[in-house]
Amino acid sequence: MTAPAPFRVTALYQFAAFDDVEALRGPLAKLCCALGVKGTLLLAHEGINGTIAGEPDAIDAVLDHIRTLPGCADLDVKDSWSETMPFLRMKVRLKKEIVTLGVPGIDAARDAGTYVEPTDWNALIAQPDVILIDTRNAYEVAIGTFDGAVDPKTTSFSDFPDWFRNFRETLRDTWGETKPRVAMFCTGGIRCEKATAFLKHEGIEDVFHLKGGILRYLETVPEAESQWRGECFVFDQRTAVKHGLAVGEHTLCHGCRMPVSPADRASTLYRAGVSCPACHDARDDAQRQRYTERARQMERSAKRGVTHLGLTPDEARARLAAKQEARRAASEQSARLKAEKPPR
Repeated sequence: MTAPAPFRVTALYQFAAFDDVEALRGPLAKLCCALGVKGTLLLAHEGINGTIAGEPDAIDAVLDHIRTLPGCADLDVKDSWSETMPFLRMKVRLKKEIVTLGVPGIDAARDAGTYVEPTDWNALIAQPDVILIDTRNAYEVAIGTFDGAVDPKTTSFSDFPDWFRNFRETLRDTWGETKPRVAMFCTGGIRCEKATAFLKHEGIEDVFHLKGGILRYLETVPEAESQWRGECFVFDQRTAVKHGLAVGEHTLCHGCRMPVSPADRASTLYRAGVSCPACHDARDDAQRQRYTERARQMERSAKRGVTHLGLTPDEARARLAAKQEARRAASEQSARLKAEKPPR
């Protein structure tokens, strides 16, 4: 593989049946840390989900390991590239769900809808009897989506079931007893895949989802033929990507963790590292002062060429050892001063 940039960024997921997730966690975390891979991986009884970054060969080794796990031979991955490491540390977490829907009995590994390849997506969503639904959260939809997509305006994926049950009444008003075809999409494919299983659980039979999600569509479909408008929010320090998976123009507000457009950054309410127009009025002076100090520390760290957060294991051990040595020295000095102090 020819690397266009030093770091390979791989988004991955697989719905699969894991009986003992605790047993899978340790070896996976150990391998990632040994190879210098960073990011977040979630493990649950329903499968694995996450995004990791590292040198290409290191990512290959981690993917080879994951593909040996039960039901993961066909692991879905999407690659992009970054000039800098987009994550600060490596985390492997155990969760109840790899993507939280909150509806018992949904089995995406067994009941998901029909995959649609990115090259076939435009033809599907152009058909008049297809309802197109964006399964992402409102702040993601705000910076980019497909033409004609319904925005549920949710704040989390767990809000989607209630939204859809209400929306279904609208479908009945529009379509009567006719069962419409529903096409759904999300960033990398995992949310819309689970959402299709939920819709089938709710009695909607003709349900489709974009294979590989928006990321694969932006990578595969030429911009001149694209029905995508705007940028796609991603959950790493790139913030957003556009066609060809090039890094977008949005950045992240460190005050509210929401995407900030170039127009937002031109606002008088925007302060880098502190607040943006969306959160400026929701922050008090004490919070702004804390954010300002954090931004100043990050700027100082950048000038020194060090990372403000996210130490390597060796760096973390060295820092811990230094702190322990400082505490030991302080304790010895205190004991010595007490011993030298003359009695009253």
